Amino acid sequence: MSPDDRSPTVHLLDDDEAVRDSLALLIGTVGLRVVPWADPQAFLAGFDREGIGAIVLDVRMPGISGLSVLDTLIAQGVDQPVILLTGHGTVDMCRRAFKAGAAEFLEKPVDDEALIEALQQAVRQHVQSRQRAQTDRAARDRWQQLSPREREVLALIVEGLSNKAIARVLDLSPRTVETHRAHVFEKLQVDSLAQLVRGYAALVAEAGGAGAA
Repeated sequence: MSPDDRSPTVHLLDDDEAVRDSLALLIGTVGLRVVPWADPQAFLAGFDREGIGAIVLDVRMPGISGLSVLDTLIAQGVDQPVILLTGHGTVDMCRRAFKAGAAEFLEKPVDDEALIEALQQAVRQHVQSRQRAQTDRAARDRWQQLSPREREVLALIVEGLSNKAIARVLDLSPRTVETHRAHVFEKLQVDSLAQLVRGYAALVAEAGGAGAA
């Protein structure tokens, strides 16, 4: 994969060629890669759902509206932020757009600075969202490596119990608890209690706490 393929990409969907060209030129000035689309169906069939970036949609297009495209994207679980553009905006349309999941709603003629600011913010948020998701997946993979007993020890550590208290709860020797605790820290790749709680408390809660294993 080339560096250009990894760079944030803005998918620009508008049936008006002149608008596409002018917006693509504008967006390109801040270093964002632009992929223009004229046809909503072609866009839905062909755009890269795994890429980082944002989507700019015109609301009024022949065949299928931008709001319908937005509904389809949300239904498919697409996580790229969507910015809607319209030349005939109404309060009701704006409300519907945000309710459907739009990141921003801008009226044409679009203010250049407003569009660029909205896009840069959307891309930043998408990058952060993907990074969090990647971190969450890595944490979940490491958590899966724990044995049932290690998960019990982890849950009790997260609850704030000492090694001696954990030993009493699980009817183990303190030395055995210390061994399990060391394995937990090693497998989860954490160096401190604070890091352990911050990274894995949510997974412990999701699994049902100490009684889940």
